[in-house]
Amino acid sequence: MSESVRCFMGNVVTLEDGMEAPLFSAEDSAGNVWNLSDLLAEGKRVVLYFYPKDSTPGCTTQACDFRDNMNTLSSADVAVFGVSKDSVKSHQNFTEKQDLNFPLLMDTEGDLLEQYGVWREKKNYGRTYMGISRSTFVIEADGTLSLAKYGVKAKGHVARILAHLELE
Repeated sequence: MSESVRCFMGNVVTLEDGMEAPLFSAEDSAGNVWNLSDLLAEGKRVVLYFYPKDSTPGCTTQACDFRDNMNTLSSADVAVFGVSKDSVKSHQNFTEKQDLNFPLLMDTEGDLLEQYGVWREKKNYGRTYMGISRSTFVIEADGTLSLAKYGVKAKGHVARILAHLELE
């Protein structure tokens, strides 16, 4: 079975508001390693969003909305990370083409996808398959999830995150 349709073993995790966020350490497409525990120790809140594929219309809309709101987010000590299963080269191309100003984390093996429960059964045009459910998690500085949302819509998503963070 190919990597892109690999199904994880065990039950799908479903995280909920108020739960502890799973700790992670992940590399971005520029080779920097990001540790959730380090970010939390710095007092940062973290927006970790998962999206299906670089350079697709919905994913581009969502990434550009985050890009356009990074001044507001970073001035409030909020770190933003996008995650998909795409390759380093794909992430680099997406970042350059869209002038993204936040890191895209590498998860080609699907470890983060599994930890956060975003690798799920999807249905499209009558076809059922495993894939990334567009999902967002807001992790507070104490390590708890103040928002755990699966199946989000790309359009208007960042405005909803800003409202949740009380930044609009």
